[in-house]
Amino acid sequence: MPDMNDPAVSATTADASPRRPRVALALGSGGAKGLAHIGVIEALEAAGFDIVAIAGSSMGALVGGTYAAGRLGVYRDWVSALQKMDVLRLVDWTLSGGGLIKGERIIAVLRELIGEIDIEALPVTFTAVATDIDRQREVWLTRGPLFDAIRASIAIPTIFRPHQLDGRRLVDGGLMNPVPLTPLLREPSDYIIAVSVNGPEEALAPQREASAGPGHNGLRQKIADFVERTVGGHAGTERETGWLEIMGRALDLVQDNLAQLKLAAHRPDLLIEIPRNACAAYEFYRAEPMIALGRERAQRALAAWEPLRARDAAGAPPMPV
Repeated sequence: MPDMNDPAVSATTADASPRRPRVALALGSGGAKGLAHIGVIEALEAAGFDIVAIAGSSMGALVGGTYAAGRLGVYRDWVSALQKMDVLRLVDWTLSGGGLIKGERIIAVLRELIGEIDIEALPVTFTAVATDIDRQREVWLTRGPLFDAIRASIAIPTIFRPHQLDGRRLVDGGLMNPVPLTPLLREPSDYIIAVSVNGPEEALAPQREASAGPGHNGLRQKIADFVERTVGGHAGTERETGWLEIMGRALDLVQDNLAQLKLAAHRPDLLIEIPRNACAAYEFYRAEPMIALGRERAQRALAAWEPLRARDAAGAPPMPV
């Protein structure tokens, strides 16, 4: 929680109230687990922090971008209402172009929901992290249409088609920087907070399935059951593991090891972790419990946090703990 004796909190002017501590926020990749980022942001705002900069990879870019655009509440309400069949209707399958899913349908829905805006016009500094698959380089997207950047950052290889942008084929930013803290080192802020949704597995209470509503008839249930058998279910179910879940777990393993190396090189002032087995990467119909989990883990981390000191005016980080 903010310390009122900290200079970041107590700094005042003759006519101003105490300044809220400024936070630069790194939001990690992780598919539907990244919905927990919404709860984290809500907890940070409720605790009195001012989020002045965001860097996100994959789902972190999507949540961070919608927050920076001032439309996170709209996105939260929309995704919280999604059910299994709604998620399937957003999938535009393809057998060409380097991925199973085009990804254009979901981006079109988000553009309509959030609105068109360029990154440089956002009131919050925002960086979407992607990967140039041909040059094998990390790419920081800080200008141009917001949803071009988000579409590039969420392009999980073999699942989504790579996104063509400025002559480059861009894919998921989590391949190179799963928890993108490095773009924030240049930003003036009091603290850097990082959120990883690939934290250690935990024994979590099982979640109730949301009611599918009156339109969920027998045929729709059979289709949903077939898809779930094919791709698998989240940890804790008794269904046989599907190919998508196996691939998701493998990607989690790679990204978790890479994230640990990145975070060892540049340590955040606070790291908030969400258990990697909280849900499967594709379970976007479980938004409400994931948002609640993110809020709870952020509150827990903030309560235990004893910040050393604020970053200086030039944005230099404090000495490592």
